[in-house]
Amino acid sequence: MDQLILGRPDSRHEGQAASGQLRKLDIRLPTETGRADYHLRTGEQRVAINGWVGQRIRLHSSGQIHCVECGRATRKSFGQGHCYPCFTSLAHCDLCMMRPETCHYFQGTCRDPAWGERHCFRPHTVYLANASGLKVGITRGTNMPTRWLDQGAIQALPILDVDTRQQSGMVETLFKSHVSDRTNWRAMLKGEVEPLDLLAERDRLLTELAPGLAALRRRFGEEAIQTVDDVAPLAIDYPVLEWPRKIVSLNFDKTPSIEGTLLGLKGQYLILDTGVINLRKFAGYQVSASAEAA
Repeated sequence: MDQLILGRPDSRHEGQAASGQLRKLDIRLPTETGRADYHLRTGEQRVAINGWVGQRIRLHSSGQIHCVECGRATRKSFGQGHCYPCFTSLAHCDLCMMRPETCHYFQGTCRDPAWGERHCFRPHTVYLANASGLKVGITRGTNMPTRWLDQGAIQALPILDVDTRQQSGMVETLFKSHVSDRTNWRAMLKGEVEPLDLLAERDRLLTELAPGLAALRRRFGEEAIQTVDDVAPLAIDYPVLEWPRKIVSLNFDKTPSIEGTLLGLKGQYLILDTGVINLRKFAGYQVSASAEAA
């Protein structure tokens, strides 16, 4: 069972530390606050770190990297924590995960057909989000709001439920002719994001793309792509004391020891007064972390 260490900003928790194999930040959204709740995961530990904001923190990478899938030691991490053999053989590391419209299951070349049947042939949701401006994306219905939290979105709205991952990728491709599918991470971290009327944007896009959606429904069936019209936009707040004026990207490969005052948490990033670091990028690294009152 994971060990839970509370991270409150008072003297009782000065010098608290955690160490182990790093995984992506665990981010949740308590309904009573609407503010993202962060936990740092290292080995068997889950450390509550919202309370670290405003404190001096130190992160150190030992230089050891182990694959998050098979555990073997690797000199370089691929695809957010995998060794090269896993990266080139596992279905969830295939290119079609990034571009689901290129799914090749029906060509008989899926890396793991059984895995594909469990994960890709299940309902997906097409959504609009606002992380650095309007964007479109897809996710499994069970992965909301985690997907939006990982992206640092301040708003999100499901707009279409689609039968399979491949079909959702085709819908997303249709939307990409009118709206981006990417987040400008620098703008996201600077807090330069104005709220949008996602309901109005949804209605505009569904009207403009009606012919293309109708063609996809004729191809896959009317029930394969259904409009979500009974959900309100979700607003998300993040624990940030101060936005950086200039983005300096920190990297364990270049700087094994990283120190600074933690100014905020957004997406998978720690925002320090010395720079920002995307912890998801370094999944599998052996890392120690500590915090003390500034």
